[in-house]
Amino acid sequence: MSYTPKIIRVDDGEYYVEGSPEKKFCYRVIATDTEQTCTCGDFTMKIQKDADYRCEHLLAVVNGNGNIRSLETIERSKPKLDDRFITNIQGRDFVIYAGVLDLAHQKGLCSVLVDAVQYPNDGNGQEAICKATVVSKGGEVFVEWGDANPKNVNPKVVRHILRIAATRAKARALRDFTNIGMTCLEELGDLDEVTGDENGGNGGAKKNPPLKFERPAEKETPKKPATKREPVPPEVPETPPLTPQKEQPKPEEPKQESLPKMSTAQLKAIENLARRRGLSKEELEGMARQSYGNVVENLAAAEASSFIRLLQQSA
Repeated sequence: MSYTPKIIRVDDGEYYVEGSPEKKFCYRVIATDTEQTCTCGDFTMKIQKDADYRCEHLLAVVNGNGNIRSLETIERSKPKLDDRFITNIQGRDFVIYAGVLDLAHQKGLCSVLVDAVQYPNDGNGQEAICKATVVSKGGEVFVEWGDANPKNVNPKVVRHILRIAATRAKARALRDFTNIGMTCLEELGDLDEVTGDENGGNGGAKKNPPLKFERPAEKETPKKPATKREPVPPEVPETPPLTPQKEQPKPEEPKQESLPKMSTAQLKAIENLARRRGLSKEELEGMARQSYGNVVENLAAAEASSFIRLLQQSA
């Protein structure tokens, strides 16, 4: 054999031997104390005339002159995201950019190119937009964009808008190449707001807390007059104070119905963003209930706008 074949050990005495330098096929070889066979045509024809015949593939296994590896070794050598690059914030996993880059090199990264599509200036609100192009050694191309402005970055790095936009673009393109669904930490805005499971940027996160705190406040108000009235008139039956408690939550329904409901365009935007991020319908409904206490179809227009920004930041 003019070249050294690669040999994979499947089990004790069972091997697969590379049949050609082009690696297009393999031969199954059995090499034990009681049996020595090969599936190549040379062995099949000559073993009938010579019981002691050994083909080059069988000899490579017996003599150990090949690159013998076990399946366990091959599994360990497969590209894998190192757990050191994954961090958990309030039950949600995020990957560090260095980890995505490391995995991309394992999978055969050829090049990463970044183009500044828009430079930050006073006319565009100091917003930078960059385009990243990732090319694999196999010729696959992945393109993504990243944006950064003073409203969606940490105030400490607001002077580095262009670099943050470039990093976000590269992170998204590398995540597409490595098939990682987790968001990179470098794509986020303010980590203090993300820990509360709010929007990643400074612009829209202020609108979500009022939606969560308004409803508990309205439910607590009827309890205060009820506790004051009960000790004052002991002879009054309990039914009068109970009626206002049952009737007072009812005005909440017209208040919610009076809010302008989300438009068809907002609903389509939410569905498109969920489809792009790989969210199932159950996961999408869970996010809506957790953030707004309602299903997606019943969100108000303001809640829908906030929800859209949340999905965009979690991209």
